[in-house]
Amino acid sequence: MKRASLLTLILFGSLSALNSAWAVDYPLPPAGSRLIGQNQTYIVQEGDNNLQAIARRFNTAAHLILETNNTIAPVYPAPGTVITIPSQMLLPDTPREGIVVNLAELRLYYYPPGENSVQVYPLGIGQLGLETPVSTTRISQKIPNPTWTPTAGIRARSLAQGIKLPPVVPAGPNNPLGRFALRLGIGNGEYLIHGTSAPDSVGLRVSSGCMRMNAPDIKALFAQTRVGTRVQIINEPVKFSVEPDGKRYVEVHRPLAMVEGENPQTVSIAQSSAFTSFVSQGGSDKLLVNKALSRRAGIPVVVSTGAGQAVNSTGLSAQNTRLPVAASQGGQEQAIQ
Repeated sequence: MKRASLLTLILFGSLSALNSAWAVDYPLPPAGSRLIGQNQTYIVQEGDNNLQAIARRFNTAAHLILETNNTIAPVYPAPGTVITIPSQMLLPDTPREGIVVNLAELRLYYYPPGENSVQVYPLGIGQLGLETPVSTTRISQKIPNPTWTPTAGIRARSLAQGIKLPPVVPAGPNNPLGRFALRLGIGNGEYLIHGTSAPDSVGLRVSSGCMRMNAPDIKALFAQTRVGTRVQIINEPVKFSVEPDGKRYVEVHRPLAMVEGENPQTVSIAQSSAFTSFVSQGGSDKLLVNKALSRRAGIPVVVSTGAGQAVNSTGLSAQNTRLPVAASQGGQEQAIQ
């Protein structure tokens, strides 16, 4: 699988005809910094099938694009619509080791050992009531060409939707687990990071607790990781940082709904003691912090005292870039795993 830096992705993506996703490698920031990447702008083109297809070209999730662009059509934005691609972010406040999943932002971060870089992938996670658990664990097994044995609960839920699942689904391109799976050492081994036969489900809460990746992404991750690789799963909708230049950033995502019908745009967000301290410090503009908490744009915004309206970083233009489509468009979800 080809991997490219963000700048390479922008400059040379239009030259590639490969039908694969792009795992974006970001150089790790300097000591004391957590800010990586730079946002991009893109103009929707004739022939862009839907927002999920656009998201796959930039190796992000439609959900994240909608957070940043909350006035665009959620499925079929009109040609000519200018959208911001959220490709700048703050690294999670975790050890920079192995795999880090932040459920709230539907992203997986992988820190290759011995390299000064981080890879960022979009992710599908557990649905309401079948949440992916917050935990720190390890990869316990690597499974190429996995078969899928749906549990009794999954079979019952699928049957209620009019879908009768077989006891075992053999390995192959139509397997809901895709071509590669990484088993985690939590629970009874039922939690996996795996591919999917439903690419439009990546970036959504639709699984029974497993984490789904685009086919080229899980292939790349599978090749690089080993049994014993550390995996940390967090659920933090608010990230914040004081950068070496003194700028203070807040990145706020819509929190995961905890009950049916809950509005993630308006539900209150629990604030940690560390974030409360960050807000109360002299360099933070509380008005800008409150605006960021209310807007929940999913990208870092400057909340330093005196920043005023200059809260968004400048984006790179990718409006004419035709990046390779990640995978076949796929159809509706046929089974929930």
